[in-house]
Amino acid sequence: MPFIKTRDGTDLYVKDWGQGRPVILTHGWPLNADMWDAQAMALAEAGFRAIAYDRRGFGRSGQPWSGYEYDTLADDLADVMAATGATSDATIVGFSMGGGEVARYMSRHGGRGVIAAGLISSVVAYLLKDDSNPDGVPAAQFEQIKAGIKEDRARFFHHTFVPGFFGVGWVSSPVSQEVVDYSTSLALMSGLKGTLDCVDAFGKTDFRPDLPAFNVPTLIIHGTADKTVPIDPSARAAHRGIAGSQLVEYDGAPHGLNVTHSDQLTRDLLTFLGR
Repeated sequence: MPFIKTRDGTDLYVKDWGQGRPVILTHGWPLNADMWDAQAMALAEAGFRAIAYDRRGFGRSGQPWSGYEYDTLADDLADVMAATGATSDATIVGFSMGGGEVARYMSRHGGRGVIAAGLISSVVAYLLKDDSNPDGVPAAQFEQIKAGIKEDRARFFHHTFVPGFFGVGWVSSPVSQEVVDYSTSLALMSGLKGTLDCVDAFGKTDFRPDLPAFNVPTLIIHGTADKTVPIDPSARAAHRGIAGSQLVEYDGAPHGLNVTHSDQLTRDLLTFLGR
């Protein structure tokens, strides 16, 4: 079943590997489910069922004109769970923008069927800088991202966003040029409308009201050197707002720790799931 259809008729591409307790993985902007391949394979080999899907507007999924706000995106997650039968004993894990789907699912759908949650390099709790969130990201930075995409999307992803995602510097880099090229190719599979709309979604949505809905064990992992999603308004704030959550900080890790710290992330996920 490579595709499922959402309640509004959008086709979503789904990868469903392994058998066992389901772990649903939501991806970061502007990538797709393939960013989870290393962890998904390890989960399947460890006896879990790894389900990863392309968000609407990204990867191989449909590209509708609307639906790029988190209420609809959380409904999409619910529809993936229903269509795959992953409706009980499930763990939902969100990376970066995907953490927002996890948070909104917990509040909007009451965490139905979920026994544990994970927020990896996640935008939760609230990214936008305002009077209530002085550690956040200025609104002008999100407008710069959209302007760069509109001007030259390929150049922006390849020379600006993806290198920053992995912490590539002038002198040294934690990833190869081939990883940068490959990740850029994933980003360029996204549709322009969804790519732009989702900047506003992940950049300006306040998930702090969703945090009390996390009533299951929750693992939060974030890099201390994350320049894409700074750790203070995201992971550390989420940890304070989610009762009983576990925060694991990867010292010096960039945003794309799913690649730069792949083995460590896999071990931490498997340890968490084993508990």
